[in-house]
Amino acid sequence: MFSWVQDKELCYLEISQFLDFGIKAYFTSRLGGVSTGSFNTLNLGLHTSDKHYNVKKNRKRIARSLGINPESFVAAEQIHDNKIYLVNERDKGSGALHYRDSISGMDALITNTRGLPLISFYADCVPLYFVEPQKKVIALAHAGWQGTLKKIGEKTVSVMEKEFNVNSKDIWVAIGPSISRDFYEVNDIVIKKFKKEFKNYKEFVVDKGKNSYLLDLWCANINSLKEAGINDKHIILSNYCTYRDNKYFYSYRREKGKTGRMASIIFF
Repeated sequence: MFSWVQDKELCYLEISQFLDFGIKAYFTSRLGGVSTGSFNTLNLGLHTSDKHYNVKKNRKRIARSLGINPESFVAAEQIHDNKIYLVNERDKGSGALHYRDSISGMDALITNTRGLPLISFYADCVPLYFVEPQKKVIALAHAGWQGTLKKIGEKTVSVMEKEFNVNSKDIWVAIGPSISRDFYEVNDIVIKKFKKEFKNYKEFVVDKGKNSYLLDLWCANINSLKEAGINDKHIILSNYCTYRDNKYFYSYRREKGKTGRMASIIFF
């Protein structure tokens, strides 16, 4: 379950089930920062055209609220692919202060190291959180439509199994706020790609006619996760839509590209 936490002006979501495992996982809102205009107010994306010092102030605010050193965040470049990186102590601070220092060419991060807060950034794409509670293996994956198509969630599970000797049946996955099916309209070029990769694509595609389709990225990712062996009962869906819930979230599509970024954060 995703539950709201209020800390003065800051407002963010916490994944309560993960606390039972000693894992802290969050998704930020757009509230409580210092950015202005299109980035109003808690923009955490250094790769936007927002003022760099505002983003750094925003990151310090959320880090302070979560009890994290803002210089210890580990971030990936996020290029809408399905490449996965194993994070260890030497990576601490990668992408924390400058986007150019992010881990290059990666969209998912995995670690079993205590005190390494993983962070990813969003404004409609799907945030995936992974936890294997017994061996304390955690991961974040950034799943836009391209990452979803390339089954980054399934691949992340596979790498966790291979590199950390865990069982998919023991892994929990949370799906954070992102654009919902009702607001995610795509054309047949995108849908043809999904038809090729997903046998049961009809479960998450609605044909509106005239080369217009609604694509359910939540359902598509759940499909991939089940294929990877994740237990139905271990999948937590936030049900928050970044496009619809404009009070709390930025939306790249709603704002036509000029907007801020929320963050998914996980650590222990």
